[in-house]
Amino acid sequence: MGTWTRANQDPERPCMITCALSGVVANRSQCPAIPYRPEEYAAEARRAFEAGAAAVHIHARRPDGTPSYEVEDYRAIYEAVTAACPVIVNFSTGAVGIPTEKKTAPVLAMRPAVAALNMGSMNYAKYHSGRKAFVFEFVFANPFSEIVEILRAMREAGTKPEMECFDVGHIGNAYPLVDMGLLAPPFQFSLIMGVLGGVPPTVANLLAMVGQLPDQSDWEVIGIGRDQWRLVAAACAIGGNVRVGLEDNFYLPDGTMARSNGELVERAARMVRDQGRAVATVEECRARLGLVNR
Repeated sequence: MGTWTRANQDPERPCMITCALSGVVANRSQCPAIPYRPEEYAAEARRAFEAGAAAVHIHARRPDGTPSYEVEDYRAIYEAVTAACPVIVNFSTGAVGIPTEKKTAPVLAMRPAVAALNMGSMNYAKYHSGRKAFVFEFVFANPFSEIVEILRAMREAGTKPEMECFDVGHIGNAYPLVDMGLLAPPFQFSLIMGVLGGVPPTVANLLAMVGQLPDQSDWEVIGIGRDQWRLVAAACAIGGNVRVGLEDNFYLPDGTMARSNGELVERAARMVRDQGRAVATVEECRARLGLVNR
């Protein structure tokens, strides 16, 4: 690391790649490769792992493809994925209109290595310029009281919080939680860019967000849609980590729809190596993040 380089902006460190396998918004009419059944999640996780992903982010679905927040669906997917490959498992806790105890129940039941933690409330929308109308819009509520409750459940489970920040202010929301003793280093942040209502997906905004991170932070960029690839390149250049996958973007840089999560990870891994960085192994990621669980 050069003397001018901050520890969390060191491009000589191996880059951790996470793959978000499915999400809950899109379906197979939009992208046929989205997994629904546990065995499909397992196959996609293995493809992602073999292409270079050290971790997979999971939103559960029922076999018919509808979103699920039930412990049994998370358990079936978790068991299938962990049997298929040694990848780090990251559960979602993000949902609208779902009681907090239901969000945390899969974390407490399966005790994954990592679980996502949304760090603030926001407008969340999609706009169609041709129609001059919003496709959808809602308030994604994540008050401090709920964040604290989820953090306490994660601590009970021994699960590392992955702090998902949709705007610069969400990073600031971590500071009182550190002061309360609910968050401890090494910290893991995800900087989510491109959701309408959150921070616009520009390199200048990425640099601003990284500049607000506390010491002892590992971070990744999550770019939504085709902006993802520019942000992946930028994050690689300044020592960050990256997330790709069918939850965030269906398309390869040339506009071709990906046939699997593995294709997206393969392209991200190539971009990492083209900048002279190594792709981090599962073991390296576990050590850097201080992970305890599987």
